[in-house]
Amino acid sequence: MLTLPPSVRIFVCLAPADMRRSLDGLAAMTRDTLREDPLSGHLYVFFNRRRDRTKILFWDRSGLCLYYKRLERGVFRLSSLEDSNSRGAEIEAAELSLILEGIDLSRARRRARFIPGKSA
Repeated sequence: MLTLPPSVRIFVCLAPADMRRSLDGLAAMTRDTLREDPLSGHLYVFFNRRRDRTKILFWDRSGLCLYYKRLERGVFRLSSLEDSNSRGAEIEAAELSLILEGIDLSRARRRARFIPGKSA
């Protein structure tokens, strides 16, 4: 399970990424497709067209880092995110952990939680 501070946001690029892209290519995709700053300290998640590989780009205060995962069998399920016509989506660390573990979130139901500053 990922343990991230609440200040770290996680952005998923819904457009397929070429997994031959390295740090600079994914940083450019972060700026162009997601319209985010790759040096912000947030996580940027990219999947290939077949959804059997993922790369996560992040800045760790001294340089860009890349996490890469290739599934030997199966695919990452993003069906709950693909309903929108946007090029990207923001998710929580728990959702990213479940996606990376192979759990399909399309049938998952989110319970109501308290959000400071919002009234019921």
